[in-house]
Amino acid sequence: MSELLSPPADGAGLPLTQTQKDLIGGSIGGMTQVLVGQPFDIVKVRIQTAPAGTYASPLDCATKLLKADGPLGFYKGTLTPLLGIGACVSIQFGALEGAKRFFAGRAKGRDLNLGELWLSGAFAGVANTVVANPVEHIRIRLQTQPAVIPKLYNGPLDCAVKLYKQGGGLKGIFKAQVPTIWRDGVGYGCYFMAYEALVQKHLKSTGIKREDISPLWAVTYGAAAGYALWFSIYPVDVIKSKLQTDSLDSTKRTYKGMIDCTRQTWRSQGIKGFLGGLAPTLIRSPFANGATFVAFELAMRAMN
Repeated sequence: MSELLSPPADGAGLPLTQTQKDLIGGSIGGMTQVLVGQPFDIVKVRIQTAPAGTYASPLDCATKLLKADGPLGFYKGTLTPLLGIGACVSIQFGALEGAKRFFAGRAKGRDLNLGELWLSGAFAGVANTVVANPVEHIRIRLQTQPAVIPKLYNGPLDCAVKLYKQGGGLKGIFKAQVPTIWRDGVGYGCYFMAYEALVQKHLKSTGIKREDISPLWAVTYGAAAGYALWFSIYPVDVIKSKLQTDSLDSTKRTYKGMIDCTRQTWRSQGIKGFLGGLAPTLIRSPFANGATFVAFELAMRAMN
């Protein structure tokens, strides 16, 4: 797994290590995920963070967004996730493959079990939060800012600077880091465990090599993994979004923290408060996550 690519016959170019290939493949998968899933994501975030009764349904939210901002409104704040999520997924796959190699060294030739696959995914998820949290915070602020002039934020950089100044330094940019760690640790453990377990089963039943799995199966297993991710942690994602749209001024905040946000959401909305935006997320999931895995697998084949 750690072997180097053979250099070209003319000696030009540098070889890539397996880790470098993992990072490049993950970056390509991440950017593909953003381009496919961004319109669904902005609808999800607006429903999650809007006061109860603002939108009658995901379709109502999408319709109002279209009327207010036009078709490009569905790609508000895309530059940040396009670059940032590309980096995030790059870290995810790099950490995942590194953890899998670690456990494979102890497995002595057997397939990794579900526990090892989950731990590999959880490690990837937690490692990912260093970049994912600030990227998602900036994206959410841009996605939810009102369509007024002057704008609150004139792009990702302006937003990052204002979050830093108004939020008390780095803690303003890394707001809701704890729920992000919980979400990505548990969620990506389930995500990658589901995908890798399905791939293992496919290889056993067909006798083929991983690089011979058709893109259609990679999309299918990626879609299943996406559902495993969201069904395992969606309420935590709602809490994270609420905290990241709360005031940066400590005297004007609605929520004191993750636990307080959970209590207030339960008291005001009950179980429905933790499921806002679930429908567009589930519609988005098979497309975005299927595209992520097939892009990663195809990129790895091209580099190998």
